[in-house]
Amino acid sequence: MDELNGFPVSRRELLGGGAAAAAATAAPMSAEAAEGAVNAQAPTMPCSFEVNGQQRDLDLDPRTTLLDALREHLHLTGTKKGCDHGQCGACTVIVNGQRINACLSLAVQHTGDKITTIEGLGQPGNLHTMQAAFIKHDGYQCGYCTPGQICSAVAVLDEIKRGVPSHVQTDIAAAAQFTNMELRERMSGNICRCGAYSNIAEAVAEVAGGVA
Repeated sequence: MDELNGFPVSRRELLGGGAAAAAATAAPMSAEAAEGAVNAQAPTMPCSFEVNGQQRDLDLDPRTTLLDALREHLHLTGTKKGCDHGQCGACTVIVNGQRINACLSLAVQHTGDKITTIEGLGQPGNLHTMQAAFIKHDGYQCGYCTPGQICSAVAVLDEIKRGVPSHVQTDIAAAAQFTNMELRERMSGNICRCGAYSNIAEAVAEVAGGVA
């Protein structure tokens, strides 16, 4: 017979109590309890930006990526989570006219920015010319990378146009000497695991007005 805090306790009772405590500690936490614990520990920060022409105000964990803010908080699921490491381009969106990988950027960094996702480019019945060209040229197979490909392609043409001096004609194909090789290099950050690259190039070239 041992003593615990001055009270006599048998060895069997002591071992049984220890086993019960260990089991209770190891028991999995319910999803609700786990979410509550995370929310209780994680401070939030206000984040306000314009998405597809609409002002959106959020309170987010400062570690939330722009990708997760769009998908999980604003439910704009057209932007896809692929590698989540900035290597595949599936999460490409356009921020202040420039394309970025949304998985590599924190949402709080974009306070005051203007963000365009695939939903903001066009909708069924009112497609962006690039979306229509992808459909026409079968620029996709499984379609998972397609939103990022289209956002990137739209931004690529804007990048080329901005690079042309103001006194020069701004037709992309003629003035920027737009070539198929240049297109493929500029789009190299967007991976299509189905291999529809030739069709994608044809779609972008049509919107650009042809290739030199």
